[in-house]
Amino acid sequence: MTIKQLELQANEIREDIIKMLTTAGSGHSAGPLGMADVFTALYFDIMNHRPKQTDWAERDRLFLSNGHIVPVRYATMARAGYFPVSELATLRKFGSRLQGHPERLRLPGLETTSGPLGSGLSEAAGHAYALRMDASKSHVYCITGDGELDEGNIWEGLMFASKYRLGNLTVIVDRNDIQLDGPTETVMPLGDLAAKWTAFGWYVIEIDGNNMQEIIDACGLAKAIVEKPCVIIAHTIPGKGVNYMEYNYLWHGNPPGLVDTPGAPPKAQQAKVALHELRTLGGRIRSEHQ
Repeated sequence: MTIKQLELQANEIREDIIKMLTTAGSGHSAGPLGMADVFTALYFDIMNHRPKQTDWAERDRLFLSNGHIVPVRYATMARAGYFPVSELATLRKFGSRLQGHPERLRLPGLETTSGPLGSGLSEAAGHAYALRMDASKSHVYCITGDGELDEGNIWEGLMFASKYRLGNLTVIVDRNDIQLDGPTETVMPLGDLAAKWTAFGWYVIEIDGNNMQEIIDACGLAKAIVEKPCVIIAHTIPGKGVNYMEYNYLWHGNPPGLVDTPGAPPKAQQAKVALHELRTLGGRIRSEHQ
């Protein structure tokens, strides 16, 4: 795919997210919308994987530590061919394979079950260590949230990966500056993340996490750094593409149609407005790309 095609694919995934969350009547909006570009780049350009052969030994592994943003992973996996797009409508339903947090034994293609924040990086580091012991060429990617970095287990995982010089591990931090109860720098200031990760022995890259070319270039550089683990601090816009959601922490854990927030349309109109903005790129009709 070209960069433009990847960007349009990411926007289609954002539309899927809005539809899924609206149908479910629960779930997280801001993080999934903000991370659609990263997941699109991973599944459609960066990772080695086979949607129809999920246990392929040579696949790259993707660990989602902040499991609550899993709607973006489900939508991306469906669009990549792991399961029918129509199944997205079952998000959070009883008996569905698409639960509110990913469950490895329910859905082929998931590497781990995630729920408790802070554990995913340690799991990914252990997996990367095991793959290196097996002389595997597979690369391990781990997605974390920035609010999740409040958890001490994260920093234990950082030390482990640094000690064992896990050059086959790349962490992508969703640096969207919000968490459930407010801005990250108000709830628990994270400060200079680049300096902190550098001090822990990691190679650090900072990017615009909504710029497709920067995402692809950063992941390429990360794979070339073989003597230490790499972290990509991806500055993203929470609620990306939906004007009334962008930068607003109140949409961290709410779907369209559930709550009234300042500046948002009435609840009954929220999904419709969100989809219109996404389909027209904020009012700019995609005529040349239709």
